[in-house]
Amino acid sequence: MKLFFVILVAVVLAGCNGSQDIARLTAHQAATIRSLNQEVTRLNQEMDELIHSREDLAKAKAELEMKLRRELAAGDMSVSMKNRGLVVTLLDRILFDSGKAELKPSAQIVLDKLAGTLASKAEENMIYVEGHTDNQPILYSGWRSNWELSTARATEVIHYFIEARGLNPRQFAATGYGEYHPVSSNESAQGRVANRRVEIVISPRKFDDLS
Repeated sequence: MKLFFVILVAVVLAGCNGSQDIARLTAHQAATIRSLNQEVTRLNQEMDELIHSREDLAKAKAELEMKLRRELAAGDMSVSMKNRGLVVTLLDRILFDSGKAELKPSAQIVLDKLAGTLASKAEENMIYVEGHTDNQPILYSGWRSNWELSTARATEVIHYFIEARGLNPRQFAATGYGEYHPVSSNESAQGRVANRRVEIVISPRKFDDLS
């Protein structure tokens, strides 16, 4: 992106007679150059902020891996850095009973550990909470579909972070994907277990940048 603007500035300047002084450029050309310089400065600043934010997320990842080593070792969770940010994946079995969207009492222990790191290492970051299910149809739980169930679960996690732990509601967004973003095959019981999950995505972008 920076290279594009630099080349564009060079093209604008090249269009002038080599003997002309920049001061003799038309007002439109001079304004264009100023605007492009401002855009380059803005992009450089944004890039620097993203680099620093990703460095902070790497520290958050290390902290979570230490706090959650028991859950990680049990295979109930994973923590990974991806292009979209730091992704914490929790299997539904540690948060919810089958077909339910009310948090288990034991889920609070895990969410409290997460909340501590969110408060100390990601207090300005956007946080996306995503609910996922397997492809088994809803039969007896009262939900219209897996979309409603997955969305309700994501929202329930956010309510806990905000109401029980006092995190900033402006940071959060909830999404329910139902069965349509699997990470494993639904043809096996093990694959369906992996697909029933909540993902907490800590974005490197700050929520104030999106307003």
